[in-house]
Amino acid sequence: MASICLACIGSAMLTTAVSFYLGKPGIAPEVVQTVLTAYPVGFLVGCLMTRPLVARYGHERTFALILATALLSAAGFVFTDFVPSWFCFRLLGGMSMASMFVVCESWINLYAEQHNRGAMFSIYMLTTAIAVLLGQILVALVGPRSPHLFSVAAVMVLLAFVPKVAGLRWPALPSVPAEPAPTIGARAARLGPLALFKLAPVTVVAIFQAGITNMNIFVLTPIYGTQIGLSASAAVWLVTTVSIAGMLAQTPVGWLSDRFDRRVMLLVQGLLAVTACASIAWVGTLSVPLLFVLFFLYGATALTIYPVAMAFAASQLPVRHMVAASGTLLLLYSIGNVATPGVAAGLMVHLGPPAMFLLLGGGAVLVTLAACYNLLRRPASAPIAQTVEEQV
Repeated sequence: MASICLACIGSAMLTTAVSFYLGKPGIAPEVVQTVLTAYPVGFLVGCLMTRPLVARYGHERTFALILATALLSAAGFVFTDFVPSWFCFRLLGGMSMASMFVVCESWINLYAEQHNRGAMFSIYMLTTAIAVLLGQILVALVGPRSPHLFSVAAVMVLLAFVPKVAGLRWPALPSVPAEPAPTIGARAARLGPLALFKLAPVTVVAIFQAGITNMNIFVLTPIYGTQIGLSASAAVWLVTTVSIAGMLAQTPVGWLSDRFDRRVMLLVQGLLAVTACASIAWVGTLSVPLLFVLFFLYGATALTIYPVAMAFAASQLPVRHMVAASGTLLLLYSIGNVATPGVAAGLMVHLGPPAMFLLLGGGAVLVTLAACYNLLRRPASAPIAQTVEEQV
């Protein structure tokens, strides 16, 4: 947790620093677009390449290799300001962060048990959220235009090696396949979106919805706020409200998901998110305090769907499929991140600012319907993994 927190702080600082640098006059728009596209492309690649690395080297050594790659990409910004080369650095950064998330999430799912998986996953999500927040605070302290910003970001990634250098080892996994034979790896590779959808439809829908939510709510909320007449500072506070709500809700939601059926949890979260979206679209502009309350409710529900959905999928999977499943689900999440901001922006242009919540509310509706389907289809404890595996 300490290592991934430090690495995420460095990544968040780099994202902000690169954006500020590319905003300088004299940089061609084509170059800006190319560099900004590199990170999500690398993220998609990282989701696909991690499983073979873990199968060959194990979680801990793969994590160290990924950290080294992240450090290499961060150091590149320190040693050169040749902007076209930054495409490679951002590509490596995206690959590193995606691989890091796959390693951590699959390891947590293997290490945790049914009674504490939700709580452990919520701690992991809270750690990454705090890291992003600390990254922005460090950017403000160092100075958005400071020449030392890239150096500080690289140092944060370097510090992520401290637990490894100190000789601290990850706790042993309680249950892993006895021998990661090639046939097992091949079977894990076939655990794609279709197989996961047969196994846990609500998880596939919920993870994709989380990708839609996390990108659009943070990127488009400032635009939404200014378009409905809020000041720039108030619009920024809307984003902060959503972020704080998600952070505060992670631990209690994770605790509840360990004690109640996670499908019921996702059903309730979906219904609350739909209600919040509809309320924001219809009555949110009537009162600024009401708008902030509704945004807080939405953040507390929509931003906590991801860990509950991941924990439910893990409870349905045999251990040999954990890494492949984590990579596939993170790939779905990143597709939601990349594919939908343009759609949401287009809806806002043609239908007005509240149209942003048509997309977000639609995602929450799909989560609700998928949770109902999962609940009606079979008990959560049914031995379905082998059946799905044979079908695939």
